[in-house]
Amino acid sequence: MIQTLRRLFLTLLFLSVSTPNLFASAEDEAAKESPIDIMGTVADHDYLKTPFGKIYLPRIFYWENEAGEASLDAFSNSKAAIASGSFEDVDGIVTPVAGSIIVDFSITSHLIYFWLSLGAVFIFTMFARGRYLKGVGRESEPKGAVQNLFEIFFVFIRDEVAKPNIDDRKHAKYVPYLFTVFMVIAFMNIFGLLPWAATATADITVTAVLAVCTFVITQFSGTKDHWGHVFWFPGVPLGVKFLMIPVELIGLITKPFALAIRLFANMMSGKIMIIAILGLIFIFNDMYGTVAAYGVSIFSVVLTAVLYILKLFVSLLQAYIFTLLSAVFIGMAAESHEHDEEHYHAEHTA
Repeated sequence: MIQTLRRLFLTLLFLSVSTPNLFASAEDEAAKESPIDIMGTVADHDYLKTPFGKIYLPRIFYWENEAGEASLDAFSNSKAAIASGSFEDVDGIVTPVAGSIIVDFSITSHLIYFWLSLGAVFIFTMFARGRYLKGVGRESEPKGAVQNLFEIFFVFIRDEVAKPNIDDRKHAKYVPYLFTVFMVIAFMNIFGLLPWAATATADITVTAVLAVCTFVITQFSGTKDHWGHVFWFPGVPLGVKFLMIPVELIGLITKPFALAIRLFANMMSGKIMIIAILGLIFIFNDMYGTVAAYGVSIFSVVLTAVLYILKLFVSLLQAYIFTLLSAVFIGMAAESHEHDEEHYHAEHTA
């Protein structure tokens, strides 16, 4: 039912709303004729929205001029970069007047919320660590909401995610990573519920970085059995073994790809749906007048409030799914087992 409603709203609103730019500057947004720019709202920006206004972020370019000379230049914001004369605004994107950008190191809104989430996890963990060092939680019951929340999440990740999916002798060393990735994703998702905030996990580059972290840990945790499955598939004829090598290599890549796309798509669609429903007020005001806007606002606000509660649950659920799949992939690579064909067949059938 929820999926059906989501598709219905997105289809209606994408047909009626123009969303041409993914990286929009403040000036472009103001100039748009559409009453609401959905993709421009969820896209990464060169400024940070706050309840008190916008904070423009630094632009840092490693670029090459027309003479082929590379340099690293930093500016306080996009306007300063354009004012330097070396860059210009082309459809809302800052580009060199002559030459090309090699790497764009600019600070963006999604990056800020990624850093904020990392900082929140660090503070959360350090606070709990301080309590445990004082004996609170070890010699007595945990005290306070923060320490109790920390213990609930940590024990949940250890007992319900790591232990069931990773070898009993190895799971403990992966708990810190799994706990960290769960909390970082959860904080990014929850920050995205703030009306003025950006959802960093609705950015494919953010989810891709998280997926690459899981991929690297998975491959470095690989046992002899793991690599044996990849390069010398057991239990099949010799000719098939060679055919299975590219298949298994593709399988290694598709796992982090699926992790990144799944989290990105779910969080992006949820953010778009909320903005789209609220945007109905502005669309109806633009098309049918103030009375129609007031009428539809009752429906939009009530439905948005319900969706916000659902999104809070989804924020934790998506963090859990990403962490669970990471534990499954790590557990499969780190597992050592006998290669009798019956066991192997049962494992892969499951």
